[in-house]
Amino acid sequence: MLWYHIVFLAVIQGLTEFLPISSSAHLILPAQLLDWPDQGLAFDVAVHVGTLVAIVGYFRQDIWQIIVAWCVSLRTRRSTPNSRLAWWICIATLPAGIAGFLFDDFISHHLRSVEVIAYTTIGFGVLLWLSDRFGAATKSEADFGIKSVLYIGAAQALALIPGTSRSGITMTAARSLGFTRESAAKFSFLLSIPLILAAGGLKSVELISSNATVDWVSIGMGVLLSAISAYLCIYLFLKWLNTIGFFPFFVYRMLLGSILLLMVYL
Repeated sequence: MLWYHIVFLAVIQGLTEFLPISSSAHLILPAQLLDWPDQGLAFDVAVHVGTLVAIVGYFRQDIWQIIVAWCVSLRTRRSTPNSRLAWWICIATLPAGIAGFLFDDFISHHLRSVEVIAYTTIGFGVLLWLSDRFGAATKSEADFGIKSVLYIGAAQALALIPGTSRSGITMTAARSLGFTRESAAKFSFLLSIPLILAAGGLKSVELISSNATVDWVSIGMGVLLSAISAYLCIYLFLKWLNTIGFFPFFVYRMLLGSILLLMVYL
């Protein structure tokens, strides 16, 4: 990989992992549209580690409180808001885990195309805007329950399809249920931790099994740049979310999807 490939892909991964515009689409497109070489398994692991470092670093206090409360609840059998949140994250992760196990090969072989990304970028962008435009904003983190987290978890499973956006579809689901933008975004970000950890772990196992040669300079740059860009993205997104809403991301998705459709059919 050339140095600007590393910089571009690491920063794109860091930004798009948490913005509702699909990280998988933005990592697939450069290779398909610009004829760049595949970044390789080792680099995929690196950028996943970087985004994991960013999300854990940003929410370190919340995560610590959630883990402590969950452990205490297991011992005392007493439920608290933080211990319930831990269970909600675990439950909401299950649908995507099951769907990934069942359909990962099919998606990898049949859905990683520019045409699919174009349609999912547009379609799920419209749903994002509609849920934010017409959804109520009356519920907070305390209002999560088994039905709502299963609904959000089922929506998250759709993000296996390139172009959907994991953060986008989970925030869409939460907003459609009446959760505030802040609650929807925070739950979406916390919900990303198990999946990023699982994805990075699986790719690490594949990397070890493959006996591939690792370019440690590229790996280090990938981790550092994806971590920095992801941390800044989370900070600015949460800071500006109430002001800008989701409309700018809807517009971006419409433009990107339209350009991709023109490239496919012209």
